[in-house]
Amino acid sequence: MPSEPSHPYYPLGAKIIDYSPNQTPVLELLVSAGGGCAVLLGLVFAVASYVRPALRMADRIAILWFVLSGSLHCFFEGYFMLHHDHMASAQDLFGQLWKEYALSDSRYMTSDTLVLCMESMTVLLWGPLCFVVAYLTATRHSLRHPFQVVACMSHLYGDTLYYATSLFDHYVHDRPYSRPEPYYFWIYYFLMNFIWIIVPFYYLYQSMTTLSNAMQRQVESAERRKAQ
Repeated sequence: MPSEPSHPYYPLGAKIIDYSPNQTPVLELLVSAGGGCAVLLGLVFAVASYVRPALRMADRIAILWFVLSGSLHCFFEGYFMLHHDHMASAQDLFGQLWKEYALSDSRYMTSDTLVLCMESMTVLLWGPLCFVVAYLTATRHSLRHPFQVVACMSHLYGDTLYYATSLFDHYVHDRPYSRPEPYYFWIYYFLMNFIWIIVPFYYLYQSMTTLSNAMQRQVESAERRKAQ
């Protein structure tokens, strides 16, 4: 008789050392994570409103987005970067959250090379860049949109690569990383990552439009000076 798998992750034969089931219920984990994000965003919104009361609401929302992204990249994903080789036995909040998410992508339990390198770049480069964009937005700096373009492109490229490699292994190599229950694939894997395609695409469009309009005004101004 085949032996029972020692962990709930797919593929069932994945080598995951010292796996220990989460001690905290899923709902409690999600409420803790959501509550922490809500507190962070509330504080950031209050500070931005106090320091820059004339700031447009759209810019305040952009600050919230980039601070949230930077915090998740630097701290939550930073946890994975530092602890990737012993995640399976973790019982702290971040460790249990990663083990829950890994039910939709077991590469986070196996120190997968691509995921580890991609997450390390996100922690060291794109996370800090998000904080820079938030600061430039708050100060209405002229470099906001060039830096915002880079930040948005990094998210779009990273998410596309993340989706592509996982789905390629699934459909071409018949090596699924997500459990078969639709909840894990569509909510954890697809939806939670798709947010970082939709929102960055919006801010990329915003920045490209702003930069294009600025260049058009420069061209028109130069043409008027020539005509004079």
